[in-house]
Amino acid sequence: MRVLKHLFEQNRKWAEKVKESDPEFFLKLSKQQNPEYLWIGCSDSRVPSNQIVGMLPGEIFVHRNIANVVVPSDLNCLSVIQYAVEVLKIKHIIVCGHYGCGGIKAAMENKEHGLIDNWLKHIKDVYRTHRAKVDTLQDETEKLNAMCELNVVEQVANVCNTTIVRNAWKSGQELSVHGWIYSIENGILQDLNVCVTGLDEIPGHQK
Repeated sequence: MRVLKHLFEQNRKWAEKVKESDPEFFLKLSKQQNPEYLWIGCSDSRVPSNQIVGMLPGEIFVHRNIANVVVPSDLNCLSVIQYAVEVLKIKHIIVCGHYGCGGIKAAMENKEHGLIDNWLKHIKDVYRTHRAKVDTLQDETEKLNAMCELNVVEQVANVCNTTIVRNAWKSGQELSVHGWIYSIENGILQDLNVCVTGLDEIPGHQK
């Protein structure tokens, strides 16, 4: 099937439904992009950023990759952060992981997965950092869930340590970085109580 007709039909129905509730929605949306939030999440198809927080298109700027990783070598992710912070002037960066993450699970397996192993290395680094804590857990699901949470915490730190975010704080820009996790089993978000709002709150920060 060269043309996925059912998707185009679903698109038309969706657009019609949106216009029924707000006839000017797409006109207004086309004139500006002014979100307050940058969402850095996993590519997992079961974790749609806008839907799980009940927001419409235009309200969240989004970057997604396998296991919601933020590393200095990923120019794609850094470019998104820079645009969001410096151009859109977003006020909140949300790093959102999810329980049962396939990327985290693959990283903890003692076998090769091909090309993706280069990406999973970043998650293996998180495991090495927290191995003593994770290995005290006996249940494999508990280990996986703990790693999903710890990965979010580490990626929040990585966001905070980018030159983009640090420079924003140095200039006095209002910006908060949050760590959340999502449960696919019940659709509920959880705040991991990781929120950084300035340089002095970054773990290990030296003045």
